[in-house]
Amino acid sequence: MTSEDERGDGNGDTEGHSGRRPRLVKAVGAVLACGLVLAVAGAGWAYWHLNDNIRSVDIDGALGTGRPVRAAAPPAASASASASPLPGGALNILVLGSDSRSGEANAALGGGHSSGARSDTAMVVHIDAGRTAATVVSIPRDTLVTRPSCPLGSGGATAVTYNAMFNSAYSVGGPVCAVKTAESITDIRMDHYLEIDFSGFAKLVDALGGVTVTTGQDIDDDKSHLHLKAGTHHLDGEQALAMARTRHGIGDGSDLGRIGLQLQLVKALLEQIASTNLLTDPGKLYQVADAVTGSLTTDTGLDSLPELIRLSESLNGLAAKNVKTVMMPVVTAPSNPNRVVAKEPAASELWASLR
Repeated sequence: MTSEDERGDGNGDTEGHSGRRPRLVKAVGAVLACGLVLAVAGAGWAYWHLNDNIRSVDIDGALGTGRPVRAAAPPAASASASASPLPGGALNILVLGSDSRSGEANAALGGGHSSGARSDTAMVVHIDAGRTAATVVSIPRDTLVTRPSCPLGSGGATAVTYNAMFNSAYSVGGPVCAVKTAESITDIRMDHYLEIDFSGFAKLVDALGGVTVTTGQDIDDDKSHLHLKAGTHHLDGEQALAMARTRHGIGDGSDLGRIGLQLQLVKALLEQIASTNLLTDPGKLYQVADAVTGSLTTDTGLDSLPELIRLSESLNGLAAKNVKTVMMPVVTAPSNPNRVVAKEPAASELWASLR
């Protein structure tokens, strides 16, 4: 073999490798491109799915004028010059836990089999200006109030009703009447409305990996199916929901004992969220987002992912330790030992402190 033949073979081999490299690069590029397309498509589907999950009610449109004045908002704050300014003013949100009676998931968790729903948990969440501290005030569902006339979606309005249970507002007029009734007894403008149902609460707790609570007494409630010894427990979603519903296995069996457990759960949830770095676990982040949005009803000011994310970002400086949980001061109703009424002037002073 001549040296020319050797050079020729060498040149042919070199050309073969250089021909394979472009093909290999193209193949890898195609795979990466396909992966990117699938990732973008997946992210797009996830965004669409989560956004489509959210249900909303146009409360501002239904109630119109004549409502309490909104808190004055200071100039919006921004973390950087390039970021969109985040709202930083005081905020009031009516949060309802819906005892939904429809759907297999809710029925399996104790919601029953009828088609109605009740607002068995009602909390006014007041976020201070600056959004680094908050107060959560529970309103007992058995509180007797003057329920105002509320507009109905089908036309017309409900009649003013005296000595009505607070949670009847939701039953007769839905979220719109619940908000109007809350505003009438607090004289506080509800900037937003959030409602989460039975199954959604349980899914949220499970998505977060459960919550840890400490009970000072045994809980033995056959109706909520919760049986716990006094002490510290890590609860899954179904157990946490049972704890939120428990009333017969503690204290005097009234709604007031249940509220104490619910407020304890609020703190436990906040602490669990704070200890779970969702941003480093996309799978868990999606589970939490799906659990929340899939069971959520909001006002039209919070009915999209961008709006919910913006609210969440504005609360980045709010630590669980700076959230105060209280119950609206009440006393036994003179007309009915199984009902309560606002204790004055303590109740009015509490609401005034949050305006």
